[in-house]
Amino acid sequence: MTLESRDLGRKVPFNALLGIRLERLHRDGVTVACKLRDDLRNGTRSAHGGVAAALADVAVAIAILRRVKGKRPITTVELKVNYLEPVTEGQIFARSRLLRVGSTLAVGSVELTDSKARLVGTAIVTYLFLDARGNRDGGGSGRSSDRNRNKRTPAPTR
Repeated sequence: MTLESRDLGRKVPFNALLGIRLERLHRDGVTVACKLRDDLRNGTRSAHGGVAAALADVAVAIAILRRVKGKRPITTVELKVNYLEPVTEGQIFARSRLLRVGSTLAVGSVELTDSKARLVGTAIVTYLFLDARGNRDGGGSGRSSDRNRNKRTPAPTR
């Protein structure tokens, strides 16, 4: 489809492990999909919830990276999934829509559907731009309290 779809598994091997594919580009997001395999099922033989969560996460990430033309590093800071129906066969699709892209955070919503076009879940995903102000080192919030969290201050001597 595009360079992005070819790079989906190469840049993030976990995506290839799940078999995530880029299905469609939209003005406000993307659609990704994953075929349900036996090794992606839970104990009740339906899709493991982590598959849908990963699809939602990837769908929003790709949408954000398209928006910023791949020039800003991102990481997930929050992911909430509501599972509405089990998926027992076929594919799971995740259609993302960017709700807000700010200078520090980006938020996207995701509709999860199955091969029969049933709404099987919904998600909201928040990403942090790692190069945002106060976060120039590429990790954490950039606050000195975060950098010093694990350093112990010696007890005062008498």
